[in-house]
Amino acid sequence: MSKTPRPKGVDLPPIGPIQWVRSAIFLINIYVMMAVLGLIFLPYAVVSIHGARTACKTYSRYVFWCAKWMVGIRTEVRGPVPEGEILVAAKHQSFLDIMMIFEAAPSARFIMKREILWTPVIGAYAKRIRSVPVERGRGAVAMAKMISDVAAQSDEPGQLIIYPQGTRVAPGAEAPYKAGVGALYQETGQEVVPVATNVGAFWPRTGIGRRPGTAIVEFLPTIPQGLERQDFMDTLEATVETASDRLLQETGLV
Repeated sequence: MSKTPRPKGVDLPPIGPIQWVRSAIFLINIYVMMAVLGLIFLPYAVVSIHGARTACKTYSRYVFWCAKWMVGIRTEVRGPVPEGEILVAAKHQSFLDIMMIFEAAPSARFIMKREILWTPVIGAYAKRIRSVPVERGRGAVAMAKMISDVAAQSDEPGQLIIYPQGTRVAPGAEAPYKAGVGALYQETGQEVVPVATNVGAFWPRTGIGRRPGTAIVEFLPTIPQGLERQDFMDTLEATVETASDRLLQETGLV
């Protein structure tokens, strides 16, 4: 399958001063609440991974609720939510898509960059839900360690979320799909659920301003096992990018 031609990026409408102020207040609110809920749930999280997941889901729901009335962002999850032991390969545009996928999935954990472990609150809870840190820039060594760490956690099946582009990517922008997702597809023997999103149009990867609208995460049809690695990579990229472009057009902002 040939790769889908990708645009260089899209220009989104500017954010007005009133909306910017509302966005700043919203961000202060949710980061303060992150610390508050992190402390409240800490004893439960220490003794139970379920407690850590409950804390993260509670926080996510609080953010969705505040986003709706403070900055006008509504959240919508489409498609069948994956259950059981499966890989989830998701488009990543901002912190919002992380929360939406995690809140929807019953027992998710992430492939994440190692630096996140040192982020206050987020790092501790990411480690507690058994996310797998990856040291970027170490190539084959990092990939082998990632596969080994994933295999070591097979005692607790769940949804393993990986971001194939390895970082947040602005709507419509190009970024290569990295080899790690292909390696996991082959080594784990698991099917892969692709995920598309348009959240970056409303909650950008950087900056303060948030735009009102409906942020969508869409779980797409499962890619079965049995494909050659490059065929899988091409299929995944075409599926996710085509669906994400469709969701971006649906916003009416481009």
